[in-house]
Amino acid sequence: MVNLRVISVKVWTPYRFLNAADLALEVGVGIVIGNSLDIEESEFFPAVFRSGSCAEGGPKQYMEDEALYLKRLICVCGIMDKLLVDGNGFGLIFVDVCGQVFDGHGGTDAASFVKNNILRFIVEDSHFPICVEKAIESAFVKADYAFADDSALDISSGTTALTALIFGRTLVVANAGDCRAVLGRRGRAIEMSKDHKPNCSSERLRIEKLGGVIYDGYLNGQLSVARALGDWHMKGPKGSPCPLSAEPELQATNLTEDDEFLIMGCDGLWDVMSSQGAVTIARKELMLHNDPERCSRALVREALRRNACDNLTVIVICFSQDPPHQIEIPLPRVRGNISAEDLNLLKGILDRNS
Repeated sequence: MVNLRVISVKVWTPYRFLNAADLALEVGVGIVIGNSLDIEESEFFPAVFRSGSCAEGGPKQYMEDEALYLKRLICVCGIMDKLLVDGNGFGLIFVDVCGQVFDGHGGTDAASFVKNNILRFIVEDSHFPICVEKAIESAFVKADYAFADDSALDISSGTTALTALIFGRTLVVANAGDCRAVLGRRGRAIEMSKDHKPNCSSERLRIEKLGGVIYDGYLNGQLSVARALGDWHMKGPKGSPCPLSAEPELQATNLTEDDEFLIMGCDGLWDVMSSQGAVTIARKELMLHNDPERCSRALVREALRRNACDNLTVIVICFSQDPPHQIEIPLPRVRGNISAEDLNLLKGILDRNS
């Protein structure tokens, strides 16, 4: 493996696609430079990424969710020991997709701040790109601290955070809170994140070990999630152990041709719909019209029909330009013989019942 290390990211421009000509003129511009996962050689690499999103306030008076989707991001970085990767002493690595969902509470300040800054914290972290997992974990905490330091914002507001990054065919999902990412794999739901609810056994143990309490499913009687960024009225000094954690949990997988799409949604969706139910609806919609935007709207519409009581935000990311294939389930073949006597008996029973 090439020993890469980020020396600096001079300019951060996530909304711009850089081509080869741009890179020749603007060395030091970009986003992402790699990952630490071992990507095995495979014939399958998603050639096309398509996405759609939908956000509705639902029955709530205010919309506090935030979401972001970017694709084909590039980072230019310096190389340790002046190793010439592209002939100019700089390395280029691509992130094909970045999807993020933030479910705010107590106002929009935390969700908006984290959305606008967390990707920068990831790529500027010293672990990036050698160890993407550590970079993401560190970035969540750094974003939390940076939010606390911004005197112009209401640091008592908070947000959950869900981030999905795709490098080639490797999907990495980081989650803190109760947003959820679900992979659709030939009609089967594969959960790529875990909901951090206070009553979850592992979260309860962590909370109680750090002196927190749970009242009626709420952390310290105030918050319905066990992990969140912001909410500094519930946290102690920076770096001190706290029942309310900003640290994410990560899951990673190598995508195969059986993986068709990824659904990212806030808890407003998952409160009224199972992961498998969402995948079934999404797959049916994509087979019908192959439009991830309409698919995301259908999921939100169905959640509202089921009386969702929270804000709703959904992102659907497709890994192919083609719709999902019809799944053919072979019917079991039953072999056996029936005697003439049994056949006459069966005919008699049917005649009496007709």
